[in-house]
Amino acid sequence: MANFINGFFRFILKLVLAVFGLVLMASLLVAAVVVVVLSLLKSLLTGKKPAIFQTFSRFQAYSPKGMWPGTAGREARGGTARRADVVDVEVREIKHEIKHETRHDQ
Repeated sequence: MANFINGFFRFILKLVLAVFGLVLMASLLVAAVVVVVLSLLKSLLTGKKPAIFQTFSRFQAYSPKGMWPGTAGREARGGTARRADVVDVEVREIKHEIKHETRHDQ
C-alpha cells in the first residue's frame, strides 16, 4: 500500500512540475510575441526599419561570404575585399632597449 501511495505522489509531483514548465514556456513565448509586435508597431509609427532587420542587414553587409548559404557574398558582388588588395610583407623583428629609470623619492 505504501508503494502505491509513493508512486501516486511521484506522479502528481511530476504532473505539477510539467504543468509549471509548460506555463513558464507559454509565458515566455507570449512575452516574446508581445515584444515583436510592439517593435513592429513602433517601426510603423516612426517609419524606420525594425531593429531585427537592421541587425541582420548589418551582419550581411559585413560578412565576406554572405549571411545565408547559397547567396552571393560581398566578394562576388564586387565588395571591398579583393585578392589584389592583399599585400604580403616580410616579417622582421624590431629590437629596442628599455631604459629603466631609477626614481628617488625624497
